[in-house]
Amino acid sequence: QVQLAESGGGLVQAGGSLRLSCARSGIIFGITIMGWYRQAPGKQRELVAAITSGGSTNYADSVKGRFTISRDNAKRTVYLQMNSLKPEDTAVYYCTISGADYTGQKHDYWGQGTQVTVSS
Repeated sequence: QVQLAESGGGLVQAGGSLRLSCARSGIIFGITIMGWYRQAPGKQRELVAAITSGGSTNYADSVKGRFTISRDNAKRTVYLQMNSLKPEDTAVYYCTISGADYTGQKHDYWGQGTQVTVSS
């Protein structure tokens, strides 16, 4: 059974940094993309950053130049380094991985989320 476990969230002052981690257990076949989404109160979940199996990255305009997504395949972990944090970055951050199970059925796996709160 696949599980994604996020960690690294917390309370930080504006201008500070946090690094989120997403460690996966279980086997995912044919991973195509790994990403981070966030959802602030009263708002829709939005894509923050993504990285493909080939290493290409994509970022929301609001975080470009401040956030960096990376992965460590040996540790089965994807990271989100967040610098120059702003109060508007406050949200629950979710990790997601797209791939397949042993039958070939495709899934989008999600973690339980980690809270990031940026104080002004």
